[in-house]
Amino acid sequence: MNNLISVSNLSKSFGSENALSNVSLDIKRGEIFALLGPNGAGKTTLISCICGLTTQTAGNIRINNYDTISNFRETRKLIGLVPQELPFDSFESVYNTCQFSRGLFGMTPNDVYIKEVLKSLSLLEKKDLQIFGLSGGMKRRLLIAKALSHEPKILFLDEPTAGVDVALRKDLWELISNLKKKGVTIILTTHYIEEAEQLADRVGIINSGKLVLVKDKADLMQEFNKKSTIITLRKKMQRLSKELKDSNISLIESGNKIKYISANGESNNLQSILNYLSKEKIDYSEINTVNNSLEDIFLELIEKNEH
Repeated sequence: MNNLISVSNLSKSFGSENALSNVSLDIKRGEIFALLGPNGAGKTTLISCICGLTTQTAGNIRINNYDTISNFRETRKLIGLVPQELPFDSFESVYNTCQFSRGLFGMTPNDVYIKEVLKSLSLLEKKDLQIFGLSGGMKRRLLIAKALSHEPKILFLDEPTAGVDVALRKDLWELISNLKKKGVTIILTTHYIEEAEQLADRVGIINSGKLVLVKDKADLMQEFNKKSTIITLRKKMQRLSKELKDSNISLIESGNKIKYISANGESNNLQSILNYLSKEKIDYSEINTVNNSLEDIFLELIEKNEH
């Protein structure tokens, strides 16, 4: 069975508020799946339902073909969760909190495995320290160590690099890639679009509790294969001429620049713009062309969904 997680027609309401509306999603065994969406879109609620932290109002969730409600012990044992907050007993040691977390899932103590996890997260030298003595970045690493302590097959990372420095973020990216190589299925929510672009096999975009899109990252980038060309003018333009009226051409930065969006390398309109500027003797200082990023795609899809 290729799908490790299957979510069918999932809805979740809090009073009169619908946090999730009829969400269906399959997550493949061994993939990294990035779930993107603005604040309040439903990302954490969806994760909480899958992990059994909250019960859905309607719909069904199966993990490794186990129902998350009727077979909750089996499904929760398969999952490691790295939440946004830092829920620690500050006076416990790094090592003991990992062994304790392992025991909560009915696993026998395993000194070698726990030390291996701590080493992979650069925490082994801190294993005897009390948690209150750790920096914020070290506490973030410890959250991941706790989530891995019972050897889960699925790891949920809810904005794991929020508020951490660039060096730690790159370390966590490497760790995530290594976990995938070991066969762990990873579901990642993030506000850092470059993180999804760097790590994900597939991308899901959620907004207002509805799943807007699910697609292979490579296919998504190809489908929205566009380039943005920015022409920096030497003199501000007040408005676009009728000759330049096109949905893909706009004035930006208070008329100091012209932006042209082209699909699949088309350049007809760009030549028209340059011809017009030459005819009107409008000077420009530079032309920059950049490929569409996942962030551009995300913003475009969210904007379309809201309209």
